[in-house]
Parts: sequence; structure tokens; C-alpha cells
Amino acid sequence: MQATFHFISLAATLCATCAVSAAQPEFPTRPIRLIVPFAAGGSVDISSRILAVPLTQILGQQIVVDNRTGAGGSIGGNMVAKAAPDGYTLFAGSSGSLTANRAVYSNLPYDSLRDFAPISMINITPMVVVAHPSLPVSSIKDLVELARAQPGKIVMASAGVGTSNHLALELFQAMSGVQFLHVPYKGAGSVYADLLGGQVQTTIDQLASSVPYIQSGKLKALGVATLTRSTVLPNIPTVDESGLKGYEAASFTGVLAPTGTPQVILDRLYAAVVKAAQMPSVTERFKELAADPKTTTPREFTQFMRNDIAKWQKVAQMANIKLD
Repeated sequence: MQATFHFISLAATLCATCAVSAAQPEFPTRPIRLIVPFAAGGSVDISSRILAVPLTQILGQQIVVDNRTGAGGSIGGNMVAKAAPDGYTLFAGSSGSLTANRAVYSNLPYDSLRDFAPISMINITPMVVVAHPSLPVSSIKDLVELARAQPGKIVMASAGVGTSNHLALELFQAMSGVQFLHVPYKGAGSVYADLLGGQVQTTIDQLASSVPYIQSGKLKALGVATLTRSTVLPNIPTVDESGLKGYEAASFTGVLAPTGTPQVILDRLYAAVVKAAQMPSVTERFKELAADPKTTTPREFTQFMRNDIAKWQKVAQMANIKLD
């Protein structure tokens, strides 16, 4: 009798569990926030808004792009890291918020590898070395020779100490053996205002930000910082082929969820993000931004971040860049 009672009790429990499971609505059932940790108008923001349109259609719920700026992307990143792991708060992560920050900050409020579940990258934006037309150089070789002849005199601006383009500058100096006069600004907008005005002479920045000025002749491109030439500027050599073998600096954008998000939800999001990011309408828009479309598995995304963190940590340590 006791065995029969236990059997009936177990069967009832299983049926109740099945009923609860069956009653669980399929994800998602309400809008999803995609946190962009930078201001509207930048490449991460624009990429996120391009992706959000087809992603909304695929998931059947509105993807709301929410800009939460400050502290080099750390405010938005921390918001997602501390969010409920239910798939309704996602992160538009990038080099700045996930790998450059990890390299230069010793007390980030989140751990890029521990606190996020990578879903997929969506694109990679090459960096490019650009100069004001008044600077008497037309190639990377010219720039290196001029900087070597005038050590510490040629001004190279960045969007701020510890930013991804500052790290790209330090890597360039280390590999070329020359020294520029680094002038950090508070954001890329200020860099371009002075660069276009001739107050500073050169910078290394995302191609997406530079290409309109390059195409209009207001700035000249000296070298693209990827190992293959850009389809947007096919006539511009890479820094690698210009003599600095192996030089590479690019900014990625990808989608992540808080760690602890159920696997079934991560799988649903992965399928949707990859499908949206690979749509021709999306890839064409990315290319118009001078960003190379790229999707990955979660495992590949994680390994990419590990490699990028290790690379920039080495550069930050060599240049003694520490932000607390």
C-alpha cells in the first residue's frame, strides 16, 4: 500500500510539473531591451538599431535600443551584468566596453568574461590611420619616417586615455619604434573637430567614423589596421603590408546576455541574432558603415574576447596605462 501511495504521489508530482512546463509561454512574451553603452550616432548604436529591426520581426517582440552612457561603456555594461538573467535585457557589447576597459581598469564593476553570456558577434569595424591634408605624408612609411625624424613632435589624438584608439596608438608606437605626442580628448567628436581644423595632425580611429572625411578629401587615409584591405577603401594599403607586420586594430560589436540566462533562451536568441545579422539588408547596411559583417558561435565569441583582452592588456601594461 505504501509503495502504491508513493507511486501515485510521484505521478501526481510529475503531472503537475508537466502542467507548469506546458503553461510556460514561449520566450519572448514582452519587449526586449538592448542596452547600448554609448551615445546615439556611434557605430555600436547604429549597428544595434540596424539589427533591431529584423530581430523584432523574428522574435515577434519589440527590440528597444536603450542608450546608457558613461564611464567608457561601463555604466551600461554593469546594468546588463546586474540585470535579471531572463533574456529581456541584452547588451550591445564592443571592444570599448568589454576588452579595452578590461585591459586598463583594475576595478571594473563587472567581469567581461564572467558576467556575460556571449550570443554572437555581428560585425567588426577596422581602424584606420588618418592625417590632416597639411601633414606632408602619404603613407604609413612616410608617417613613421617623419615621426622618427621629429620624436614626440607629431601630434596623434585619441578619444581619451585608455580608449581602444589610444591602445591602438600605443601598439603602433611599440611596433614602429617611434614616439608621437599623444593628445587625449573626451570623445571622438572633439578629436575630429580639431583634426579637421588642423589643430592636431593624425589619429587612429574606427573606419566607420573616418570614411566620410576620407571620401570627401578632408582627411587622408594612410593605412587600414586589418590584415586584409577594406572593401570600402580598397586602394588604401593595410598597416601590415606597409611594413608593420601583424599590426591589427579593430572594434567589434556583438550581443550578450547576463550570465545565468537559461540555455533554452540563449539558444532562441542565438538563432534569431544570427538570422537577423546575416540578412542581406543588414549586411549591406553594415558595409555602408565600413563595418565587416561577422557572426560567431557563443564559444567563438568568448574566445575572441579572451584573445582581445590578452592583447590589449599586454599593450596597456607596456605603456603603463592604468585607470581606476
